[in-house]
Amino acid sequence: MVKKVLLLGAVAVFVFSLSGCATMRKNNNLEMQGLKDKVSTLEAQLREKDDEINSLRESTLKSTEVGNAGQIVEAKQQIDPKQIQTALKNAGYYQGTVDGKLGKKTRSAIREFQKANNLPVDGKVGKKTWAVLKEYLLKKVK
Repeated sequence: MVKKVLLLGAVAVFVFSLSGCATMRKNNNLEMQGLKDKVSTLEAQLREKDDEINSLRESTLKSTEVGNAGQIVEAKQQIDPKQIQTALKNAGYYQGTVDGKLGKKTRSAIREFQKANNLPVDGKVGKKTWAVLKEYLLKKVK
């Protein structure tokens, strides 16, 4: 009789533990799916950043051309406002969104950058300012 009670108790504990395992497995599956979703989101963001970097590289390469003697000559073209904002952001002077609009925040950041780099402070990105600022297009300082 005691053996039957012990055996019945053991079976009950075993069945109870199996139901807990199923719940844990379900929770683990949900957690794993959540992690997979996060990884997918991060991979998409990484692809966007890679595309942005490649676009910046292409536009930087397009801004130079080879002269007659094989020297590189800066082509005359207007600088993309998004490049200005990106470079200012990477240099730590611009905290706004990179939207391609040269508004108050961007002009203020340009003036701060010019002041910090001993450039004429006019809030405009001319040749001298761009020569220093473009170094921050692909690298982050702050």
